[in-house]
Amino acid sequence: MKFAEQYPFKILVAEDNFINQKLIQRVLFKLGYETDLAETGLEVLKMMEQYHYNLILMDVQMPEMDGLEAVQNIRKQNYKQPYVIAMTANAMPEDRETCINAGMDDYIDKPMKLDKLTDALKKAAVALGEEGLVKE
Repeated sequence: MKFAEQYPFKILVAEDNFINQKLIQRVLFKLGYETDLAETGLEVLKMMEQYHYNLILMDVQMPEMDGLEAVQNIRKQNYKQPYVIAMTANAMPEDRETCINAGMDDYIDKPMKLDKLTDALKKAAVALGEEGLVKE
């Protein structure tokens, strides 16, 4: 069974770096996911108005609006809240704390490791519960 069948998510990847976009999308594709892509925090907010994503992989440093500001805006909205995983090359303990305090649910560092990503996705599934997962 593919990972995505066991843990069904509608995923938005928020990442401005082309190489990182391709890497994360390829890894998620191999796990069985098709993803949407936003390159700025402003794009994330626009896409959240159009679609319900139950999981966002959010780069912290993006142009126009960074991931921290984007997640703070998401948390103020009335729609069903997604599980947001911060992705950042800043791997100090205080960076994790900054992300969580801004409203992120979890944190993985870059370069991303497959086991850390799958662990974060499993945690997201538990946090969202059955009603929070995508039914197809």
